[in-house]
Amino acid sequence: QLQASGGGLVQAGGSLRLSCAASGLTFSSVAMGWFRQAPGKEREFVAAILWSGYSTYYADSVKGRFTLSRDNAKNTVYLQMNSLKPEDTAVYYCAAHDGRDSRVFPTQYNYWGQGTQVTVSS
Repeated sequence: QLQASGGGLVQAGGSLRLSCAASGLTFSSVAMGWFRQAPGKEREFVAAILWSGYSTYYADSVKGRFTLSRDNAKNTVYLQMNSLKPEDTAVYYCAAHDGRDSRVFPTQYNYWGQGTQVTVSS
């Protein structure tokens, strides 16, 4: 089970930190990812981190603004979002898969959280 939290309303240029707590799986063995879905749009890849935490991957749209990290002792991943833009507004979902590679398509992930709303006002 994945539980996402930390969403909210923020002005453009502001910051938010999303968290995703995992239970019921061997957290240190799974890769984690974040996706987002805006109204009327498909779910899109945001960022991913491999099981060790040493490798991270980002969508071009968030590179340099978002930072993904994980704490395997706490079974939690964190998505630090800085310099937020109105186009970052979406429901953000955390996800996990059992592979050892970076994956960017939603269908490649086995486990999903419930989503947390991020709204960035201009």
